[in-house]
Amino acid sequence: MSMSSLGRPLQPGDRAPNIALDAISSEGKIALDDFRGRSPLLIGLFRGLHCPFCRRHLAAMAQLKPALGEEGVECLAVVNTPVERARLYFRYHPIAGLLAASDPVRASHRAFGLREVGVDELMAIRIHLPGELPEPMDVMAQTEFLNKKEGYEITEADQQMMAGQAQLVGQFLIDREGIVRWSFIEVLEPGLNTFKAPNPEELVSAASQVAH
Repeated sequence: MSMSSLGRPLQPGDRAPNIALDAISSEGKIALDDFRGRSPLLIGLFRGLHCPFCRRHLAAMAQLKPALGEEGVECLAVVNTPVERARLYFRYHPIAGLLAASDPVRASHRAFGLREVGVDELMAIRIHLPGELPEPMDVMAQTEFLNKKEGYEITEADQQMMAGQAQLVGQFLIDREGIVRWSFIEVLEPGLNTFKAPNPEELVSAASQVAH
C-alpha cells in the first residue's frame, strides 16, 4: 500500500482507504470495509508496543471506548508490532473489548499519510515529564527509562521495529460512509506536544456529531 496520494495526512472530508490487517485480539483479518455501512470508527495508528507513549494511547482509547460506544462508534488500535509479539503482550496485558491489529510494515500509516522521520530529527526532541523522568531526556533515553520503569522487556521483534526511521502517529474518526470527519495528528515539536494524546472531551464531542 502506497503513501497517501495527497502527500499529507488525511483530513476531514477525505475518504479513508480500505486496509486489511492481522487481528491481534482474535484470529483472521480486520478490514476497514468491515465497518462501512455499519458504524463510525475511531482508528488509532500507533508505533509499536515498545513505545511507552503508544501503550498509554492504547489504554486511553480503551478508557474512552464505553463513551464512544454510547455514540455508536467502534474503536480499532493498530500497532507497528509483529502479530505474534503483539498477541503475547495482549495475552499478559489484556485490554478488554479493544479491537487491535498488527501492521509491522506500517502500510496503514502510509495510507493515511502519516510520515516517517529520521533519527536525527527525532533525537533533537527533549521530553520532560515531571514526576516520571528525573530530567529532560531524548527519545531513546526516555523510552529506555520508561520501559524499564514499567517492566516492558524489549525483544528481538521490538528491536527490529525500533531500527531505522521513526513513525509519527495519528487518530482518525471515520463515518459510516468511510469519510474522515475528525483527525488528530502527531507533530514533532519540542515539549510534551510531541507525544500527546487527543483531548477526550473533544474526541467524544466529535464522535457524537459523526454518529448523529
